[in-house]
Amino acid sequence: MPRTWYIVTALMKLFPQKVDFYELFDKAVENAARTTAALSSLMENFTDVERKVKEIYELEQEGDLITHDIMRKLNQTFITPLDREDIHKLGSRIDDIVDLIWCAVDKMIVFKIEKPTNEVIHLALNLNETTRIIQKAFKELRSKDYEHVKEHCIEINRMENRIDRIYRNALGELFDDFKSEPTMIIKWKDIYLHLEEASDKCEDVANVLETIVLKHA
Repeated sequence: MPRTWYIVTALMKLFPQKVDFYELFDKAVENAARTTAALSSLMENFTDVERKVKEIYELEQEGDLITHDIMRKLNQTFITPLDREDIHKLGSRIDDIVDLIWCAVDKMIVFKIEKPTNEVIHLALNLNETTRIIQKAFKELRSKDYEHVKEHCIEINRMENRIDRIYRNALGELFDDFKSEPTMIIKWKDIYLHLEEASDKCEDVANVLETIVLKHA
């Protein structure tokens, strides 16, 4: 019996054989979608702020736990359904989406923002729509419906372009809305940037999914 066979057998005994990474990703993207929904709720109806902010913080903490679970099981698993690098990237980028949303909300509290702008409301709503599309893409990935995965990725990229336009317009509006309050321009610019970067991470997820499709289709 070849020596390599004994090595492989030993490794397979050492590491768990079956980890449902698709289920873990479902949890991660569901958490991201719940976060963007909570963000939209906060921005559209800026009342009961303390409770809503606490909810987003708890979702960010839950996202960290899910990501840690993905990485831990990735390190303990010998056989994975996708390339290890792709699993790592997907877990990290989904977590980044939630982290950046929390950063934006936290800055609003730190800066003592009294009410949201129309632009931040639009950013939140479009981010929420984007994460819902990501959920659909992962559902199709599990069922290996790669054509639909590609379609969802195109839609995610389209949403990123839309959010980028909203972000750029929002920056322009700042100088009209707060021309006599330069500190508010700085504050809102920081908040907008976090949400635009969250959209970029959504596009990063789509890019990894497209790479997976190319490998497996």
